[in-house]
Amino acid sequence: MRKLPLLLTAVIVLVLGLTGSGAFASSQEICHGSLSGAHGSVTVVGMCTVSGPVTIHGDLTLTDGSVFGGFGPPVEISGNVLVGKGAEFALGYNRPPGVIGPDTVGGSILANQPLSIYLGNSTVHGSLVSIGGGTPHRFFNFPIKDNRIDGNVLIHGWTGGWWGLIANSIGGSVVLSNNRSVVVPADEDACEGTFPAGCAAAPGVDPDSSEVQSRIIPGEANNPQTIGGNLICFNNSPPAHYNPDDGGAPNIVGGLKLGECTAA
Repeated sequence: MRKLPLLLTAVIVLVLGLTGSGAFASSQEICHGSLSGAHGSVTVVGMCTVSGPVTIHGDLTLTDGSVFGGFGPPVEISGNVLVGKGAEFALGYNRPPGVIGPDTVGGSILANQPLSIYLGNSTVHGSLVSIGGGTPHRFFNFPIKDNRIDGNVLIHGWTGGWWGLIANSIGGSVVLSNNRSVVVPADEDACEGTFPAGCAAAPGVDPDSSEVQSRIIPGEANNPQTIGGNLICFNNSPPAHYNPDDGGAPNIVGGLKLGECTAA
């Protein structure tokens, strides 16, 4: 286990290097408003909402504080998605639970201190790496559900309301560390959705946060979460777990289960 901090540090340096220097400058087209049709590499400034089918032949870069709303029409990105500080990236969630939709990222999703990532029913041929981010001032979610991710998943140091990794097919290993739920909705009935503005928050820990699980609901769904490599979870609050009361079941892991996820 002593090799884990070294591995984590190496990944953090890689991500910070990719998102902190020339990566933003490589994109040529600006999206501020709506997006549809075919494009080269695209940089998001402010709010960019998908209004029709989109093909991006290159990278999608979210500048600091920007928002990409990729719900609804299909989105195909041939390169990487680079998410800046305080930015929100949303893709997919246009199919029923357990069904992979048409949204595709040909490379990896690399996020440096994002406000949040909403990824559902999508295919990522590379890895998902998110370092830091979130906010203690409003209630946001960080849901990664029903995706195919061919590479690895690393989510480290996110602070917010609820985060979870549910019913995904992951080819590599998963490391989940130092992620914390520190707020709950101030008015649960008024908090119908957290993208893109979040909900008013009150201090507290969402007990359903840190769900890392398959989805097994008798008579409705049987969506296992499969992980080809190792599943490693440590220093999360609440601890990473599977939640039977929320349809959760153990993960199917090809390698080792370590840390909080030993029983998951």
